Amino acid sequence: MSPAKVIVAGVGMIPFLKPSAAEPYTVMGPRAIRLALADAGVGYEQVQQVYAGYVYGDSTCGQRVVYEVGMTGVPVINVNNNCSTGSTALYLARQAIASGMADCVLAVGFEQMAPGALAAVFNDRPPPMGKWMEQSHALQPAAPTTPMAPHLFGGAGLEYQQKYGATNATFAKIAEKARRHAEHNDKAIFREQMTAEQILATPTIYGVLTRAQCCPPTCGAAAAILVSEAFAKKHGIRSNIAILGQAMTTDRPSTFDAGSMIEAVGFGMSKAAADQVYAQAGVGPADIDVCELHDCFTANELVTYEALGFAPIGGAEKFINDGDNTYGGAVVTNPSGGLLAKGHPLGATGLAQCTELVEQLRGVCGPRQVDGARLALQHNIGIGGACVVTLYGTV
Repeated sequence: MSPAKVIVAGVGMIPFLKPSAAEPYTVMGPRAIRLALADAGVGYEQVQQVYAGYVYGDSTCGQRVVYEVGMTGVPVINVNNNCSTGSTALYLARQAIASGMADCVLAVGFEQMAPGALAAVFNDRPPPMGKWMEQSHALQPAAPTTPMAPHLFGGAGLEYQQKYGATNATFAKIAEKARRHAEHNDKAIFREQMTAEQILATPTIYGVLTRAQCCPPTCGAAAAILVSEAFAKKHGIRSNIAILGQAMTTDRPSTFDAGSMIEAVGFGMSKAAADQVYAQAGVGPADIDVCELHDCFTANELVTYEALGFAPIGGAEKFINDGDNTYGGAVVTNPSGGLLAKGHPLGATGLAQCTELVEQLRGVCGPRQVDGARLALQHNIGIGGACVVTLYGTV
């Protein structure tokens, strides 16, 4: 039996803010849910299942958020998959609809982050990222004062530079583009413009990465309402945007066996997920109009161009210098400003990407609208590890 068509009926997100300016998660999460419900034109009493994503929180934070909107006794499943948490919640919500188990499902993601770099919470047990850090220290010089994430992704950038000769300026151009795109996004945390030269002049964090090439700690929330085609028809819900393909992948032995920092930060997972999605939908990279990809660091955006097939292996620098990652180019990448400029509240990121792409397909993004957008690709990765790639389209 073919899976049922999954309609994205409603989306919503709140402005992303630095930790010192944000409300608690018990306020942010419900605000995003109410926005998505209103956008879909449904009431919470119609929701049959909820998937709630967050990373930094105790068990059942999902219920704590959802109960502010309604207490109807439906299943609420808490999801934590590192930086791909929001997209994992979306993946599970889509499965519930596609399998026929439910007709109206809510996916919500939220994060109340602390200032500073990501760090382990539990120090009395083996860390889940231990193997990645062992790999990082084995393949590149140790940097005891460098936080874990930039050490991993900065190392991937260095490896790419050594293999293919990409300049420091090329990496900085990605952050410059992110700021330029975020200028017209009132929900982005960084809207002020910076040139590549100014970005390179910020303090070096590790390898090719300077501070302005690293996503900031951010608080925020986003949500989506998914429904079946029959539910949409019965309730008069708009049904012109659907999930055309979706895949979730995790690590294979090559993550560690390849002796590559590029592989360690998820290149293989990303390529495998994207290839599955293209096959499901019968399209290719050249067909994509707009993409929200996981640019936690400029180095990851650069290598992901190749993982998603937008550029050939070793061809990302030309892709960037030719302007193929922005308006007027091959595929507009991160029109929202991406994680670098919009922000990266871990649990909310995947659903914020969903919100941006659905609004792009609706043609309601104003100055940052991608003309004629019909196919939109989402890429969200969490080291440790999981990658979710989702393709949306107008139907």
